[in-house]
Amino acid sequence: MFGENLRLLARQYPSISELSRRLGINRTQFNRYLSGESFPRPDVLERICVFFDVDARILLDPVADIPSQGHILNGPVLGEFFGAGVNNLPEEAFPSGFYRFSRRSFVNDARFIVGLVYVYRFENQTYVRGYEAKEAMAQQGLPTDNRTREFRGFVTRQEDGVALVISRRKAMTCSFNYLSRVASFENNFWVGYVTRTVRESVTGTRAARMVYEHLGTERQSVFQAARTSGFVSEEDLMPFHRRLLQPQDPFR
Repeated sequence: MFGENLRLLARQYPSISELSRRLGINRTQFNRYLSGESFPRPDVLERICVFFDVDARILLDPVADIPSQGHILNGPVLGEFFGAGVNNLPEEAFPSGFYRFSRRSFVNDARFIVGLVYVYRFENQTYVRGYEAKEAMAQQGLPTDNRTREFRGFVTRQEDGVALVISRRKAMTCSFNYLSRVASFENNFWVGYVTRTVRESVTGTRAARMVYEHLGTERQSVFQAARTSGFVSEEDLMPFHRRLLQPQDPFR
């Protein structure tokens, strides 16, 4: 049973060699675990359980019958469908750090939103965090305190880019974002789109192009981006952002 469970958990990773290295287990020994020829010592079993966020019941019970402790996308039901994308997003594909983003405003389509988000890794998964612009919140009649403005989301790998699902605290709506890297001098730009989970409206917009620019953690660049965040006109967009957003061409 342990070998079968370990094979199911290992499917989330594209390479057994890579998984063995991340677990700190000799590849030959790991293969013995997979085939059921041997069982791990207690300390190695604990390391495996912590890594996959399961408990020692994987020795006796099918992993599908063990609660996944809230892990949905990489749990036993969806792990084979989404797990690889959730857990296998390398730094070189979408680096951690601060990003400046820009897009057309959803509440005033004559203006654009420039903002700042932070992308980080935690327990083998990639997350994003940021704050809605105060003016945008006020125009929707929502509080403008930091707690209400904060949004968070998770990032998954796609064939030619990344997807982000983002929501504010306790909100009943979210946004879906898709980004792919574009050629640039420092190779630090992504372009795609963002959509909102709201009803169609004759006056509102639910989808728009979006640009992400990786700033890393260099303080001066991050502080400068933070100071210029908020609503801006098309003319005030940074030139390469404006070029990628194609303001004169409708989003399709």
